[in-house]
Amino acid sequence: MRTLAAATLAATTALVLMTSGTGAYAAADDQPATPATVLAAHCGDARIDATAPVITRENILIHGPLRTIWKIQTDVEKWPTWQPDVVTVVQDTPGPLRPGSVFRWTTQGLNITSTVKKVEHDRCLAWGGPAQGITAIHVWTFTPTRDGVLVHTEESWTGAPVDADQAALQAALDNSLHNWVDNLKHEAEAQAAAQ
Repeated sequence: MRTLAAATLAATTALVLMTSGTGAYAAADDQPATPATVLAAHCGDARIDATAPVITRENILIHGPLRTIWKIQTDVEKWPTWQPDVVTVVQDTPGPLRPGSVFRWTTQGLNITSTVKKVEHDRCLAWGGPAQGITAIHVWTFTPTRDGVLVHTEESWTGAPVDADQAALQAALDNSLHNWVDNLKHEAEAQAAAQ
């Protein structure tokens, strides 16, 4: 079932990109790119650890303005208002997120300190940091299409707890990112409808 859902999502993502009129190309070879390549290419030098034992990727099409989606995602202290799994967030670095910004948050029993690695306004956001022995790198990209915004996220986990129970932590991260993009879509589309 999960394989079928992933294949359906990949086909939908490809269709959205082909019909979006964005003319997306992979920066490295200037050839038409696959959806995964297009989305990852927007992050510049901010990337997940491709050798990590736990990696999750999620895509979702959100029917709403990019500025709304970006504001919701980057206003970290408001995450608990729309993201039920996030209990608290404290932004240690005041102002808009930028490379070096630090925020501390609690989710799913993990106390996390995240440092922003990259921000390209309305295009890409990446952060990483430790959480109880797990080192995470989390990257988000936002691709406007004619039908909305295609949001892609990917995250990698490394560390002793991951090595000790890879299957359980893979399932936890899969569930977490799936819920995150669903909640982001719900919040953004609700705000867009109210405007």
